[in-house]
Amino acid sequence: MKKSLLTLTLSAVCLCAAAQAPVHHLNVDMKGTGKAISPEMYGIFFEDINFGADGGLYAELVKNRSFEFPNSLVGWTPFGLVSIEDEDPCFDRNPHYVCITNDGRRLRAGIDNEGYRGIGLKEGKEYRLSAYVRTDEDRPMTLKAELVASNGYNGDYGVYMDVQGKGWHKITVNMTSPFTDAHSKLRILLESKGTVEIDHISLFPVDTWKGRENGLRKDLVQALYDLNPGFFRFPGGCIIEGNSLDTRYEWKKSVGPVENRPLNENRWNHVFKHRAAPDYFQSTGMGFYEMFLLAEDLGATPLPVISCGMACQFESTEVVPVDELGPYIQDAIDLIEFANGSPETPWGKVRAEMGHPEPFGMKYLAIGNEQWGPGYVERLEVFMKEIRKVHPEILLIGSSGPYPEDEHFKYLWPEMARLGADLVDEHYYQEPDWFWKNADRYDSYDRKGPKVFAGEFASHDYSTDRENSFLAALSEAAFMTGLERNADIVRLATYAPLFAHAEAWQWSPDLIWFNNLEVLRTANYYVQQMYGNNSGTEVLDITMDGKTLIGQENLYASAVIDSESGELVIKIVNSSDSAKTVEIALDGLKKKQYMTSCRHIYLQNSSLSTVNTFGNEIISPKTKELPASGKTLNLQLEPYSFNIYRIAF
Repeated sequence: MKKSLLTLTLSAVCLCAAAQAPVHHLNVDMKGTGKAISPEMYGIFFEDINFGADGGLYAELVKNRSFEFPNSLVGWTPFGLVSIEDEDPCFDRNPHYVCITNDGRRLRAGIDNEGYRGIGLKEGKEYRLSAYVRTDEDRPMTLKAELVASNGYNGDYGVYMDVQGKGWHKITVNMTSPFTDAHSKLRILLESKGTVEIDHISLFPVDTWKGRENGLRKDLVQALYDLNPGFFRFPGGCIIEGNSLDTRYEWKKSVGPVENRPLNENRWNHVFKHRAAPDYFQSTGMGFYEMFLLAEDLGATPLPVISCGMACQFESTEVVPVDELGPYIQDAIDLIEFANGSPETPWGKVRAEMGHPEPFGMKYLAIGNEQWGPGYVERLEVFMKEIRKVHPEILLIGSSGPYPEDEHFKYLWPEMARLGADLVDEHYYQEPDWFWKNADRYDSYDRKGPKVFAGEFASHDYSTDRENSFLAALSEAAFMTGLERNADIVRLATYAPLFAHAEAWQWSPDLIWFNNLEVLRTANYYVQQMYGNNSGTEVLDITMDGKTLIGQENLYASAVIDSESGELVIKIVNSSDSAKTVEIALDGLKKKQYMTSCRHIYLQNSSLSTVNTFGNEIISPKTKELPASGKTLNLQLEPYSFNIYRIAF
């Protein structure tokens, strides 16, 4: 009986405290037309870091499939008589191939491929194996392919392929995996006595995104699709610049027949801090054509980035003399033709022959990535002048350097305005406190100058060793209310980096983690998804308790109209450890206009250090319906929460 009385007493105290909590009055001005929000506002940025392409989004399961790594057998374990040759190759830009000889005396001869930290296979799923082969033998030669689990099990299963004829030819077979294993391998055995030469050994899931043969990993693309991105920036990032000019990303080498696209050293190859190894190269199997196609699949505007003739300034001082920039500028002009030109143009014809006669609708081009200094400005000016002579319709993006407020940044912004850049790419990798404090960053920007592209940002929570903590995600959600409130100056925004392989990564945090079989969507991912799915079309002015709402009482908010649905969308972050009571009043509604419903979408967790893990996405959006009528709405904001309210009339 005493216990019950105590419980009742505590409950009464709690109710009393809740009743005495201050009510904050949030007013939304429904009268004005508001600032237009770019339909492309929230996008995604892809860079091949953390095994993001090969070993990740690109669904190829074989590492070093064309034997072109500096050590040609990286990724392969040979047994028996095996050598690498380059005489009379199948592909001129990938001249190396493997030669396997069965002399009849050894038990076997062949090669195993380890994949990217293993080959991820699922029981009962089909995989397409292909290779280019030839033999000088006068009789058919037999190859056997096996899928081998990490414990050595192969299910007594293999497929046989006949090789005959002295010229190179392609063979293709489908294999069904007898097991599920994230760390299996592919084995190729020469069963017949004699010699066979093999090149471009490839293994893909049959079930890729949209079933394409040179396809993308379906579950990872689905994660991108679910973000509802407005634009897709690719392929970098620092890999555009390269560690040297020779290793920069050259888009022309990434199109055409996939078997003859040359290997390139990845800019991130030398960064081993977090379990990445020095075997990181780009097959460019997922090249510019595939990335334009992905943008189209996602319903996103493509935004390619090109080299400005400067190697990565963190790694090198190598630059192209200004008077020798002609080929680089021509590459930019040809890229526009590849994306948008008719099939009758030289580069439009290349696109059409690859399977896409229709233009891709490219309208943005970023010149350089994180360059800085007068040398960059000098080169950018030449690029912009020459491109605009031919393609004045393309919106050109310049850089503000790698940091959000240093001397490079202060120098570059006036220069971007002087040159007439359409957008300026700002990057900020900062601690959560910076994001809280900078929710008003764009309130005072010059509205007459270039627009802002928030091209790379992420909150780095050092208290959790830069994990994807809820604290980091919540601070990004608060900061993004400022992006949205200033949509007249901020036109595009992307989190970075996008992908990370859980067993081969150089950088953290990242939006989406994956292993060879699974996908992990972080709390940060869900913040981006909530913005992408609730972006709206016009920004409305809001105040709280008569003041502009930027962090007062630990609340951050923005309000937009979605003209397609006719709904008002309010986003509110409560960054405090206590609940908040907010009354929303809508000023300027028509006499007979009333709220009819309210859908509440939210992220909340009582611990800011919480992170999602594989198989346990603790932090993900929840949705509930709230009663709504009249012209005011009373809300209870939970502690540490990001809330979206979609109000219908």
